[in-house]
Amino acid sequence: MWTQAHYQQVALFSLKPATSTSSGGKTLLCPTPYAIKMALLDAAIRTLGLAQARDFWPLLRDLRLQVRLPERLTVLHTFARIVRQRHGGATDATGVGLETPFGSTIGYREYVQYGGPFTLALQPATGDQLPAAITALLPQVNYFGKRGGFVQLEQIEAPVATLDSSRFTALNATQYDFVAGGMIQVLDDCAVQMTFEQADIYSHKSIKLGKERILHHVVFPYQETRHSHGFSLYERIGA
Repeated sequence: MWTQAHYQQVALFSLKPATSTSSGGKTLLCPTPYAIKMALLDAAIRTLGLAQARDFWPLLRDLRLQVRLPERLTVLHTFARIVRQRHGGATDATGVGLETPFGSTIGYREYVQYGGPFTLALQPATGDQLPAAITALLPQVNYFGKRGGFVQLEQIEAPVATLDSSRFTALNATQYDFVAGGMIQVLDDCAVQMTFEQADIYSHKSIKLGKERILHHVVFPYQETRHSHGFSLYERIGA
Protein backbone atom coordinates (compact mmCIF):
# COMPACT_ATOMS: atom_id res chain seq x y z
CA MET A 1 0.00 0.00 0.00
CA TRP A 2 1.28 3.42 -1.00
CA THR A 3 0.91 6.44 1.29
CA GLN A 4 0.97 9.74 -0.62
CA ALA A 5 2.16 12.98 0.98
CA HIS A 6 1.65 16.24 -0.92
CA TYR A 7 4.26 18.94 -0.24
CA GLN A 8 4.40 22.57 -1.33
CA GLN A 9 7.79 24.11 -1.98
CA VAL A 10 8.51 27.08 0.32
CA ALA A 11 12.11 27.79 -0.73
CA LEU A 12 14.25 26.82 -3.69
CA PHE A 13 15.50 23.23 -3.71
CA SER A 14 19.12 22.23 -4.30
CA LEU A 15 20.88 18.89 -3.91
CA LYS A 16 24.02 17.88 -5.76
CA PRO A 17 24.73 14.27 -6.76
CA ALA A 18 26.76 12.20 -4.31
CA THR A 19 29.73 12.18 -6.69
CA SER A 20 29.97 15.97 -7.22
CA THR A 21 32.59 18.27 -5.72
CA SER A 22 32.13 21.15 -3.28
CA SER A 23 33.02 23.83 -5.82
CA GLY A 24 30.58 22.80 -8.52
CA GLY A 25 27.99 20.33 -9.70
CA LYS A 26 24.53 20.41 -11.23
CA THR A 27 21.57 19.97 -8.92
CA LEU A 28 19.23 16.99 -8.97
CA LEU A 29 15.58 17.62 -9.83
CA CYS A 30 14.19 16.12 -6.63
CA PRO A 31 15.24 14.68 -3.26
CA THR A 32 17.05 11.36 -3.40
CA PRO A 33 15.89 8.29 -1.44
CA TYR A 34 18.86 8.83 0.88
CA ALA A 35 17.82 12.44 1.58
CA ILE A 36 14.18 11.47 2.16
CA LYS A 37 15.07 8.68 4.57
CA MET A 38 17.48 10.90 6.49
CA ALA A 39 14.79 13.58 6.77
CA LEU A 40 12.38 11.00 8.21
CA LEU A 41 15.04 9.69 10.58
CA ASP A 42 15.73 13.24 11.77
CA ALA A 43 12.00 13.75 12.39
CA ALA A 44 11.83 10.46 14.31
CA ILE A 45 14.73 11.43 16.57
CA ARG A 46 13.29 14.90 17.26
CA THR A 47 9.74 13.76 17.98
CA LEU A 48 10.02 10.18 19.27
CA GLY A 49 13.47 10.03 20.82
CA LEU A 50 16.68 8.24 19.96
CA ALA A 51 15.64 4.77 21.19
CA GLN A 52 12.43 4.59 19.15
CA ALA A 53 14.11 6.09 16.10
CA ARG A 54 16.68 3.31 16.30
CA ASP A 55 13.85 0.73 16.28
CA PHE A 56 12.25 2.38 13.23
CA TRP A 57 15.51 2.60 11.28
CA PRO A 58 15.27 -0.77 9.41
CA LEU A 59 11.79 0.16 8.16
CA LEU A 60 12.89 3.66 7.10
CA ARG A 61 16.06 2.33 5.47
CA ASP A 62 14.18 -0.14 3.26
CA LEU A 63 11.27 2.12 2.20
CA ARG A 64 10.17 2.04 -1.43
CA LEU A 65 9.76 5.55 -2.78
CA GLN A 66 8.12 7.19 -5.77
CA VAL A 67 7.68 10.86 -6.63
CA ARG A 68 5.26 12.90 -8.70
CA LEU A 69 6.82 16.19 -9.72
CA PRO A 70 4.97 19.21 -11.19
CA GLU A 71 4.47 19.61 -14.93
CA ARG A 72 7.18 22.31 -15.09
CA LEU A 73 10.50 22.74 -13.30
CA THR A 74 12.85 25.70 -13.55
CA VAL A 75 16.54 25.28 -12.74
CA LEU A 76 18.30 28.56 -11.88
CA HIS A 77 22.03 28.85 -12.70
CA THR A 78 24.17 31.07 -10.52
CA PHE A 79 27.56 31.57 -8.93
CA ALA A 80 28.08 32.09 -5.21
CA ARG A 81 31.01 33.07 -3.06
CA ILE A 82 31.98 30.19 -0.77
CA VAL A 83 34.50 29.83 2.04
CA ARG A 84 36.75 26.81 2.40
CA GLN A 85 39.91 25.84 4.25
CA ARG A 86 43.29 26.59 2.69
CA HIS A 87 45.50 23.57 2.23
CA GLY A 88 48.66 25.61 2.79
CA GLY A 89 47.69 26.82 6.26
CA ALA A 90 46.67 30.21 7.63
CA THR A 91 47.68 33.38 5.76
CA ASP A 92 46.95 37.12 5.88
CA ALA A 93 45.36 37.20 2.44
CA THR A 94 43.37 40.38 3.13
CA GLY A 95 46.36 42.37 4.38
CA VAL A 96 44.72 43.45 7.65
CA GLY A 97 47.22 41.70 9.92
CA LEU A 98 44.94 38.81 10.83
CA GLU A 99 45.77 35.33 9.62
CA THR A 100 42.95 32.96 8.81
CA PRO A 101 42.92 29.31 7.67
CA PHE A 102 39.96 30.04 5.41
CA GLY A 103 39.79 31.61 1.99
CA SER A 104 36.96 32.65 -0.29
CA THR A 105 36.37 31.45 -3.82
CA ILE A 106 33.58 31.16 -6.37
CA GLY A 107 31.37 28.08 -6.71
CA TYR A 108 28.76 27.18 -9.31
CA ARG A 109 25.29 26.56 -7.86
CA GLU A 110 21.90 25.49 -9.21
CA TYR A 111 18.49 25.81 -7.58
CA VAL A 112 15.17 24.23 -8.59
CA GLN A 113 11.83 26.02 -8.52
CA TYR A 114 8.77 23.77 -8.83
CA GLY A 115 5.74 24.94 -10.80
CA GLY A 116 3.39 23.52 -8.17
CA PRO A 117 3.25 20.98 -5.33
CA PHE A 118 4.99 17.62 -5.51
CA THR A 119 3.96 14.25 -4.10
CA LEU A 120 5.99 11.61 -2.29
CA ALA A 121 4.67 8.05 -2.21
CA LEU A 122 6.04 5.68 0.44
CA GLN A 123 5.64 1.95 0.94
CA PRO A 124 7.36 -0.51 3.31
CA ALA A 125 9.53 -3.14 1.65
CA THR A 126 6.94 -5.76 2.62
CA GLY A 127 4.24 -3.98 0.60
CA ASP A 128 2.09 -3.44 3.69
CA GLN A 129 0.54 -0.17 4.78
CA LEU A 130 2.88 2.40 6.28
CA PRO A 131 2.66 2.29 10.12
CA ALA A 132 0.80 5.19 11.70
CA ALA A 133 3.90 6.21 13.66
CA ILE A 134 5.84 6.65 10.40
CA THR A 135 2.97 8.49 8.71
CA ALA A 136 2.96 10.89 11.68
CA LEU A 137 6.55 11.83 10.82
CA LEU A 138 5.61 13.29 7.42
CA PRO A 139 4.30 16.63 8.81
CA GLN A 140 7.52 16.97 10.83
CA VAL A 141 9.70 17.05 7.70
CA ASN A 142 10.31 20.70 6.83
CA TYR A 143 13.13 20.55 4.29
CA PHE A 144 14.77 18.23 1.76
CA GLY A 145 18.21 18.41 0.23
CA LYS A 146 20.46 21.25 1.36
CA ARG A 147 19.45 22.97 4.59
CA GLY A 148 17.12 25.80 3.66
CA GLY A 149 15.19 23.93 0.95
CA PHE A 150 12.01 24.27 2.99
CA VAL A 151 8.74 22.47 2.24
CA GLN A 152 5.27 22.48 3.79
CA LEU A 153 3.02 19.42 3.98
CA GLU A 154 -0.41 20.06 2.43
CA GLN A 155 -2.16 16.70 2.63
CA ILE A 156 -1.71 12.99 3.31
CA GLU A 157 -3.99 10.76 1.24
CA ALA A 158 -5.46 7.43 2.26
CA PRO A 159 -3.22 4.51 1.19
CA VAL A 160 -3.77 3.01 -2.26
CA ALA A 161 -2.67 -0.30 -3.72
CA THR A 162 -1.24 1.07 -6.99
CA LEU A 163 0.01 4.35 -8.41
CA ASP A 164 -0.38 5.91 -11.85
CA SER A 165 2.88 4.94 -13.54
CA SER A 166 2.45 7.74 -16.08
CA ARG A 167 2.63 10.35 -13.32
CA PHE A 168 4.90 8.78 -10.70
CA THR A 169 8.59 8.01 -11.04
CA ALA A 170 10.10 5.19 -8.97
CA LEU A 171 13.19 6.41 -7.14
CA ASN A 172 14.64 3.12 -5.90
CA ALA A 173 12.92 0.31 -7.76
CA THR A 174 14.97 -2.55 -9.18
CA GLN A 175 12.96 -2.49 -12.43
CA TYR A 176 10.67 0.18 -13.86
CA ASP A 177 9.40 1.59 -17.14
CA PHE A 178 10.82 4.88 -18.38
CA VAL A 179 10.12 7.44 -21.09
CA ALA A 180 12.57 7.59 -23.99
CA GLY A 181 14.11 11.03 -24.27
CA GLY A 182 13.82 11.72 -20.54
CA MET A 183 16.50 12.99 -18.17
CA ILE A 184 18.68 10.43 -16.42
CA GLN A 185 19.88 11.29 -12.93
CA VAL A 186 21.92 9.35 -10.38
CA LEU A 187 20.25 9.18 -6.95
CA ASP A 188 21.81 7.80 -3.78
CA ASP A 189 20.04 5.44 -1.38
CA CYS A 190 20.60 3.40 1.78
CA ALA A 191 21.73 -0.20 1.27
CA VAL A 192 20.13 -2.98 3.33
CA GLN A 193 23.33 -3.47 5.34
CA MET A 194 23.49 0.16 6.48
CA THR A 195 23.18 0.27 10.28
CA PHE A 196 21.72 2.94 12.54
CA GLU A 197 25.22 3.73 13.81
CA GLN A 198 26.34 4.49 10.25
CA ALA A 199 23.36 6.82 9.81
CA ASP A 200 24.20 8.54 13.11
CA ILE A 201 26.41 11.55 12.32
CA TYR A 202 27.79 11.50 15.88
CA SER A 203 29.19 7.99 15.65
CA HIS A 204 32.53 7.02 14.15
CA LYS A 205 31.06 4.47 11.73
CA SER A 206 31.94 5.33 8.14
CA ILE A 207 29.67 5.02 5.09
CA LYS A 208 31.19 3.89 1.80
CA LEU A 209 29.68 4.92 -1.51
CA GLY A 210 28.80 1.77 -3.40
CA LYS A 211 28.47 -0.32 -0.25
CA GLU A 212 26.28 1.18 2.49
CA ARG A 213 25.32 4.10 0.21
CA ILE A 214 24.26 2.87 -3.19
CA LEU A 215 23.32 4.62 -6.44
CA HIS A 216 20.23 4.32 -8.66
CA HIS A 217 20.05 5.55 -12.25
CA VAL A 218 16.57 7.05 -12.67
CA VAL A 219 15.02 8.48 -15.85
CA PHE A 220 12.67 11.40 -15.23
CA PRO A 221 10.06 12.11 -17.96
CA TYR A 222 11.20 15.70 -18.56
CA GLN A 223 12.86 17.53 -21.41
CA GLU A 224 14.42 20.97 -21.64
CA THR A 225 12.15 23.37 -23.53
CA ARG A 226 13.81 26.74 -22.87
CA HIS A 227 17.31 27.73 -21.86
CA SER A 228 19.43 30.80 -21.19
CA HIS A 229 22.58 31.62 -19.20
CA GLY A 230 20.44 32.13 -16.08
CA PHE A 231 17.87 29.32 -16.19
CA SER A 232 16.66 26.12 -17.81
CA LEU A 233 12.97 25.25 -18.11
CA TYR A 234 11.99 21.58 -18.07
CA GLU A 235 8.53 20.28 -18.94
CA ARG A 236 7.00 16.84 -18.52
CA ILE A 237 7.01 14.81 -21.73
CA GLY A 238 3.47 14.31 -22.98
CA ALA A 239 1.92 16.77 -20.52
